[in-house]
Amino acid sequence: MKKIKTIHYVTKGLFTALMLFSISMYLFNNDAIRSAFLAFGYPAYLVYPLATAKFLGLIAIWQTKVKTINEWAYAGFAFNIILAFFAHFMISDGEYLFALIGALLLIVNYMTYNKLNH
Repeated sequence: MKKIKTIHYVTKGLFTALMLFSISMYLFNNDAIRSAFLAFGYPAYLVYPLATAKFLGLIAIWQTKVKTINEWAYAGFAFNIILAFFAHFMISDGEYLFALIGALLLIVNYMTYNKLNH
């Protein structure tokens, strides 16, 4: 059980770092991110709401009181990562590696979350 808990917190920490990097890019490199969103065919106004949703999702996966909120946050991140992967893949910009890393971290973290809480 200690090994699972360690894997859980390491993957959650790495996933959190990846999402915080993403959020910081959305906020501090806004022009480039807005251009990327437009290249994907997404409206540029989604940048700030998505950054906010990622931040709130991180709060949700770190809180331990309400399990339903955790589940919804994991689902939201899964949808975000899937869409990010395909957006990058479809325009062939080669920037989908972070989505793959995020997916791997999220899957392992969710699996360990389930083992610890069920």
